Amino acid sequence: MITFDREPDSYKHWTVEITNDKATLYLDVSEKHGIRPGYDLKLNSYDLGVDIELNDIVQRIRFEQPQVKVVVITSKQEKNFSAGANIYMLGMSEHTWKVNFCKFTNETRNSFEDSSNSGSIKFIAAVNGMCAGGGYEVALACDEILLIDDRSSTVSLPEVPLLGVLPGTGGVTRLIDKRNVRKDLADIFCTNADGIRGKKAVEWKLVDYIAPPSRFDNLIEERVIEVSNSVKLRNGTNGVKLHKLNRIISDEGINYESVLSKIDKERRIANIHIIGPGDNNLITPDEAEKLGCEWWPLKFARELEDLILLLRTNELEVGVFTITSEGDTDNILNVTNILENNKNNWFINETIGLLRRTLSRLDLSSRSIFTIIDNKSCFSGILAELLFCADRTYMLNNSLAADTIKGPYICLSDLNFASLEMVNGLTRLATRFNNNKPKLNTLRKLINKKMNAEKAYNEELITVIPDDLDWKEEIRLSLEERTSFSPDALTGLEANLRFPGKETCETKIFGRLSAWQNWIFNRPNAVSEEGALKLFGTGTRAKFDNKRV
Repeated sequence: MITFDREPDSYKHWTVEITNDKATLYLDVSEKHGIRPGYDLKLNSYDLGVDIELNDIVQRIRFEQPQVKVVVITSKQEKNFSAGANIYMLGMSEHTWKVNFCKFTNETRNSFEDSSNSGSIKFIAAVNGMCAGGGYEVALACDEILLIDDRSSTVSLPEVPLLGVLPGTGGVTRLIDKRNVRKDLADIFCTNADGIRGKKAVEWKLVDYIAPPSRFDNLIEERVIEVSNSVKLRNGTNGVKLHKLNRIISDEGINYESVLSKIDKERRIANIHIIGPGDNNLITPDEAEKLGCEWWPLKFARELEDLILLLRTNELEVGVFTITSEGDTDNILNVTNILENNKNNWFINETIGLLRRTLSRLDLSSRSIFTIIDNKSCFSGILAELLFCADRTYMLNNSLAADTIKGPYICLSDLNFASLEMVNGLTRLATRFNNNKPKLNTLRKLINKKMNAEKAYNEELITVIPDDLDWKEEIRLSLEERTSFSPDALTGLEANLRFPGKETCETKIFGRLSAWQNWIFNRPNAVSEEGALKLFGTGTRAKFDNKRV
């Protein structure tokens, strides 16, 4: 089983150095320590294991080193920043592995930009050698790119001419949408395997600054000082240690303290069950910081993130996630209010950021999502997001039941209208109603008001509200129908339906990963025995089917 949690003393590919408000990450990939056997990670090329470490490092800096404002990513290898994703790994990997690898690396890079945009850490790429493919894509995700001007160091996206595929982690999209490189220059750049260096790289907007080797360290320090001045919410002192997750993996499921999962492999369904916070969470931000990763919102976010990654990487045939919960609605609203009212606290800001990125992982997982609300549920406040990320929601309607049965209820909060945006830049509520402002203003009037099934249905927040007689049967039939459909068709359908409205850099990256890159990775021009990806490094020229369709 592939796992995604790491400890600092287990890192094989990165070295971390922290000086005051700067953290420097040195990439020095250990060739013989690929996450799977069969290839060497030469030239600072990377695989999933290298990126898992990078994700862990950045997460720890966010929480454990609150004084750090700027992360500098560079290389320890002379004349070599990174050759990008390991080609031999891609050439020997099954399609599912390639897709999940690209998705995770996309999310890691997106997290750089999410931090930067939320008042948290800024990122600088100090490119001190050859920088190609995925190596340049790491740089593209940073706020600034510095390139050493030594007449040999270049940046390049050589996937089209060398491998017959597209840059897989957002390279082309960030080139145009983020760095505003002119499309004709981008065309030359993306079809030139040799790359661009020095002054031309600056002129074409491929990098921001250059300096000769004698001044490169000075340039890094100058930019760190300048960039750090724009960081607003990195002013903590003690930090929060991210302890190892309390996780139990068995044949039946994966269980944590606040998140439990049960995997039915025969029915191809995984239930994600959330245990809401207790009544001891109504505390100040300082008290929450002292609790650290034992504070429910942070614990929940870490556990849910880990579960999502484990399920979508290791349980490939699970087609549906059902999401349930149990707990007290008032308790989850109290926790949500602490987050809402203290957004300018560094720890609260980082916790909200992790919640935002974790929920985005759920949005972007190629699984159907059904959220089910029964008498024990607590889908309110931040947990209401799990109603609006779902493809369908089912809520038990007790309106005809005995008077002694109250609820279940859902409840909106301010946080559902801001701070937990999807990759399309809109909240899940705004996405649900295609950013209909009058409708959203009407819903704002319901903040902190508990809604039963009929009220929630009338406000268009719930899909189906069966009564007690039809409850189990309707859900059973819906799940059986869902799992009988083509997984490929559902993945395409869900990717289209979940992100209506405007496009962003992130939706383009994931949309093109889901469609174009998946298609190209399946085509014989790339992956057949005579394809470019398979023949890379052999000296034999790829044989292409030249029809343009």
